[in-house]
Amino acid sequence: MIVCVCRRVSDREIARHAHAGMSFDEIQFELGVATQCGRCEGCARDVVAQCSASGAVAHIQNATQPIQLANNILESNAWPSSPFCSAA
Repeated sequence: MIVCVCRRVSDREIARHAHAGMSFDEIQFELGVATQCGRCEGCARDVVAQCSASGAVAHIQNATQPIQLANNILESNAWPSSPFCSAA
């Protein structure tokens, strides 16, 4: 159902963001829910609270191994080198 008529935000969209671990303030900033007339704020907060109570779907585990960073950008293999960008 549509929770925020002003921004046309549904309860499913709010729930999806809440299940991803976002707080109400983060969802409000991202979707614009409850930023105009404000009538939907209570319902939107209820949706976030229900989803937060059920636990987050995504969970990020801390890495057990330290990550070695490149000393400078030229040592990185994150993307292929461009012939237009060469070291001076």
